[in-house]
Amino acid sequence: MKVLFLSADQFEDVELIYPLHRIREEGHEVYVASFERGTITGKHGYPVKVDLTFEEVDSDEFDALVLPGGRAPERVRLSEKAVMIARKMFEDGKPVASICHGPQILISAGVLKGRKGTSYIGIRDDLINAGVEWVDEPVVVDGNWVSSRHPGDLYAWMREFVKLLR
Repeated sequence: MKVLFLSADQFEDVELIYPLHRIREEGHEVYVASFERGTITGKHGYPVKVDLTFEEVDSDEFDALVLPGGRAPERVRLSEKAVMIARKMFEDGKPVASICHGPQILISAGVLKGRKGTSYIGIRDDLINAGVEWVDEPVVVDGNWVSSRHPGDLYAWMREFVKLLR
């Protein structure tokens, strides 16, 4: 499977790096997309190589999507192309994993109404206003969407997401 990550500078380091390696460990191909090729840097200084720009992504070529948190999602959601990618993959029923602030991209995509999920508590009201039944749990699986709250939930988040990839 080919798994796409959408991110930008100021991502929460462990929320991108841990799933990137965990998904590779399962034998899947992983690609990181951002505004431009090169490197993006996390909040704590860890660099990650960018494989594709948002404009280069054809969502039909990917089987699953990961939306890490940190400050990056508020930047990523400003890209119409990134939001379109997330919308199409979500609506196509492909597995989508979001953590922390990652659901901000899905809010902008307008795909969460009537879904059940979780996030960092700081965007709880945003999710509720988008029509989500928000719960304070380590991981929530609602169809193709796997959501978690923060780095302390990484184990549960990837456990459930990897199940969807199998």
